[in-house]
Amino acid sequence: MSTDYAPPKVWTWNKANGGRFANINRPIAGPTHDKELPVGKHPMQLYSLGTPNGQKVTIMLEELLALGHKGAEYDAWIIRIGEGDQFGSGFIAANPNSKIPALVDRSGSKPIRVFESGAILVWLAEKFGAFLPKEGEARAECLSWLFWQMGSAPYLGGGFGHFYAYAPSKIEYAIDRFAMETKRQLDVLDRRLAETKYLSGDDYTIADIAVWPWYGGLAKGLLYGSAEFLAVHEYKNVNRWADAIGARPTVKRGRIVNRMQGDPSQQLRERHDASDFELRTQDKLEAAANKAAS
Repeated sequence: MSTDYAPPKVWTWNKANGGRFANINRPIAGPTHDKELPVGKHPMQLYSLGTPNGQKVTIMLEELLALGHKGAEYDAWIIRIGEGDQFGSGFIAANPNSKIPALVDRSGSKPIRVFESGAILVWLAEKFGAFLPKEGEARAECLSWLFWQMGSAPYLGGGFGHFYAYAPSKIEYAIDRFAMETKRQLDVLDRRLAETKYLSGDDYTIADIAVWPWYGGLAKGLLYGSAEFLAVHEYKNVNRWADAIGARPTVKRGRIVNRMQGDPSQQLRERHDASDFELRTQDKLEAAANKAAS
């Protein structure tokens, strides 16, 4: 692929030039097909995939359930973005932006859709009065770090991750540009976490829940095979924080919901009951299928 590119006067869409995600990326919105979303028995209906953005919400729901908030019970339905599920008419009714996750709160007289992971975290935190300080400096810090994540992660995922791991060719300028920004962001976090236990202070909040799947995952070598390239071991405070959050049972549960990659024992592709973590991980489903076929 040539690096000598002169942009045309008017850009046109070349479907064959999108790399790994060419089959799902497009410059227009709206549905490509009619497909209603399934609805389960619980107050919260989540339509998602076990990416860092999806993990934010499942971790939050598991945290709320661990505190005894029964109204946070949820069905987690998988949206296979590689197959274009996010362009179905039902999903677009839940999220017109065609991105996971999307939540439909059916606890009241009328279903309420909430989309964008940060908005979902705030919605749940305010609904249940948990993981979001009510006033003052701690609330300001929590919301600031939450929105820092929302603004920063596209540089990590869509920028660094795309050009380092997924682009059809390795472009030195692009990788250098986004690696520099990713390391700057890690340094921002490391400096903050040298001052405080958690991002907003002494207490664990939705800021940590939002940031951990992206930057905690990056620090622990879980994203893009890039740990050595980015020298993530250098960020001691980020690693301390990432280890502490990763050890929480709620986080261990939440991060495997709607997951389709990796160790089958760490994939709970759909979650409809708390017992699913023990009974319906992918390794158990595959073992049962193999036994039935033999």
